Amino acid sequence: MEPQDRKVALRRSARAARGSLAPAVRAAATAAIRSRLGELPELTSARAVLVYAAGSTEVDVSGAAADLRGAGITTLYPRVRGENLEVAAVDDPAQLVPGHRDIPEPAGHAIDITAVDAILIPGVAFDLRGGRLGQGGGHYDRLLPRIGDAVRVGVAFACQIVPTVPRVDHDVSVDLIVTERSTQRIPDLHRT
Repeated sequence: MEPQDRKVALRRSARAARGSLAPAVRAAATAAIRSRLGELPELTSARAVLVYAAGSTEVDVSGAAADLRGAGITTLYPRVRGENLEVAAVDDPAQLVPGHRDIPEPAGHAIDITAVDAILIPGVAFDLRGGRLGQGGGHYDRLLPRIGDAVRVGVAFACQIVPTVPRVDHDVSVDLIVTERSTQRIPDLHRT
């Protein structure tokens, strides 16, 4: 089976696992992930962190984003512009407007992405070598190489961790994966 076909199958099964979480389990897992993110020195020492507005079954990082803002850290959100993502600062989530796939996006002016110190990255599935399977549009895979040395933090529920994420040349790895159960640091040799 080709990598693209394996990705389609994995997206289907990982989305089903994520979508089947009971509301109470999802809420408890989200709270645990928020706590783990709040303990990461890569985030607490950052000046600017790129976060995201969650889709319906993704991990909601709005609480972690509020914690960052409360600590004086600038939160940035991505928005889709054609094939790419650009980022803008957001002081108040009420400033977000419906965007690509109806996911909230910032309306403000785009800023230089090299200002980003760390990135919270959603995904459909992750493996413990730093592999990430996104929605399939390639937006983060095009953004991440342009950001430079920003720490890449994959955020997921434990049910989204799989033995292996199929990869192709343009797929970009993460440096850490945070779930409700653990924080996994990925060795540098797997970062691409």
